[in-house]
Amino acid sequence: MTIQELYETIGGNYADASSRLINESMVTRFVKKFPSDPSMHELLEAVAAGDIRTSFRAAHTLKGVCGNLAFTRLFQAAWNLTEQLRPLDMPADPVLLEQLKEEYQLTLNAIDML
Repeated sequence: MTIQELYETIGGNYADASSRLINESMVTRFVKKFPSDPSMHELLEAVAAGDIRTSFRAAHTLKGVCGNLAFTRLFQAAWNLTEQLRPLDMPADPVLLEQLKEEYQLTLNAIDML
């Protein structure tokens, strides 16, 4: 799988990522680093612990990483959860969390095939 095919598979925007990250090798380099980003793990731990503030912070961080990499569908799923958590008065919506987990796994699977 090429980097452009990866972006097509995950519903990302390769042109946006390459304009931000200069060239294909830099895009590929940062995409390959994505699985080591701790944000999703931190989010899942915080949700399990009922820690709304940390859940929000982790979702917000994941959203930012996805935005910088132009992972459009994953960014949208992270944005939806971030906004739901923003008031800091309710735990993560299970439906939004499941949508985020599905997009995240799709992204990881595609990166594995890169």
